[in-house]
Amino acid sequence: MDHNKSKHSILWVVVAGLLVGIFISVVSDNIRLRRQPKVAAISKFDEVMYYIDNDYVDTVKGKQLEETAIVKMMEQLDPHSQYISLDEFNAVNDPLLGSFEGIGVQFRIVDDTVAIVNTIKGGPSEKVGIMAGDRIVYVNDSLIAGVKIKNDSVMRLLKGPKGTKVRVKNYRRGVEGLLDFTITRDVIPTYSVDIAYMLDPTTGYIKLSKFSATTYTEFVSAVRQLKAQGMKRLVFDLRGNTGGYLNEAVDIADEFLPKGSLVVFTEGKNRPRTVFKARKKGSLEDIPVAVLIDGESASASEIVAGALQDNDRGVIVGRRSFGKGLVQEQIMLSDRSAIRLTVARYYTPTGRCIQKPFDGNMEDYLLESYDRYENGELFSADSVHFADTLKYVTPKGKTVYGGGGIMPDVYVPLVDDSTEYYFNRITNLGILYQFAFDYSDQHRQELSQYKTVKDFDKSFKVTDAMFNDLVKKAADKGVKGNAVQVNVARKEANVLLKAYIARNLFDDEGFYPLYAPMDDILQKALEVIE
Repeated sequence: MDHNKSKHSILWVVVAGLLVGIFISVVSDNIRLRRQPKVAAISKFDEVMYYIDNDYVDTVKGKQLEETAIVKMMEQLDPHSQYISLDEFNAVNDPLLGSFEGIGVQFRIVDDTVAIVNTIKGGPSEKVGIMAGDRIVYVNDSLIAGVKIKNDSVMRLLKGPKGTKVRVKNYRRGVEGLLDFTITRDVIPTYSVDIAYMLDPTTGYIKLSKFSATTYTEFVSAVRQLKAQGMKRLVFDLRGNTGGYLNEAVDIADEFLPKGSLVVFTEGKNRPRTVFKARKKGSLEDIPVAVLIDGESASASEIVAGALQDNDRGVIVGRRSFGKGLVQEQIMLSDRSAIRLTVARYYTPTGRCIQKPFDGNMEDYLLESYDRYENGELFSADSVHFADTLKYVTPKGKTVYGGGGIMPDVYVPLVDDSTEYYFNRITNLGILYQFAFDYSDQHRQELSQYKTVKDFDKSFKVTDAMFNDLVKKAADKGVKGNAVQVNVARKEANVLLKAYIARNLFDDEGFYPLYAPMDDILQKALEVIE
């Protein structure tokens, strides 16, 4: 693989976008000095807007100009301060509220058509008879199939206030004509605990996708259920969790730490130091725990992992986390838009800030995770280097570092094996995932015989014919492997393909238990959790 070529392609896309935003043409003719207008301007920005409104040669969209300027101002501050327009507000905030108002479906766009992946149990769509596999052709008499509709447009059409109605016409395989449904929108819960189940008779597993307003309540409920099933140790999966609310992270860390333990502290130029400590005896203080992290674990995830690591509690397993050590406050503006403004840094109990470096170049900042691949970090912990000035020591003498994410106690590198190249290609390009979706969609009737994940796992087999069909579809997309690579992929695909099909049938409750045997980070955690 030509990594440099791939990286340069990504760089070109990013750089091209930036150049469009900053290119300015200056013409020096006909510049005239003018007397100061007799208006009380709050700032130079107001002055400029005044002149544009009153003197510019053509009519301009002042509000749009103002919003563009605000976006650019936020970009000059740090990588995580942002402006949220009124149009974007709900889409940005709903995931952290724990619920939204809509019709209760999971969908993806397949062949330019909105395909229902699953309906929310007990939700408005399930109640009227909408099923997984349905294709939405019309919404309120507007055609949405075959018109290159985007995800955000679909969301705007389907979401809406509780009690309002939306009419959809669906295509269903094996049914003649379109099915007509009128759905009454309702409050749809969004869960941050993806799954909680027992890996074995004594080991529980909880995967958390975000830190929303309901996360702590969900987490405590999951812990209670697993304890009732005999949990004596816990694997807590924060991989891919990009964060959320600080207080939810503090409350969850509190469950693992003795009362009085320091969890995190925050401080900024205009925000005095605020200290967060464990306030009570936690329900998980005496249970061995392994916390799983990776390069997409950020912010609140890093607060929890850092709190446990710095208090010598449990073991952190995986790969170096993202490195976001900044705290944002969301501030509502007069038109109900908002800004998320960085107001403080947060520090782990040993005093380290894990924010990765930012020199003002957003392009470099966003591509830093790609650099980890290029410099070999993902394949060997020895490729990770921290400055001695960033060294800290935990109460029990363990060395930890700041300045670039949480480094796990047990590092699990990617496998650098050329025989897995073909399998990685069909996986990373989404070919295997799409094949699993298509297979599930085309065989829903026969797959409906499996009523539970255990039934499916016990009886369903990925056949040679299925795998050969996958290889053919990959070849059609220009992805081919030699005999050794294809043979390796056959073994791996038997697990992952089956897990993806289970996800289409049973959601995450189907995927994670079947995927667990090939999850290298999870398997390492089971080795070292004690």
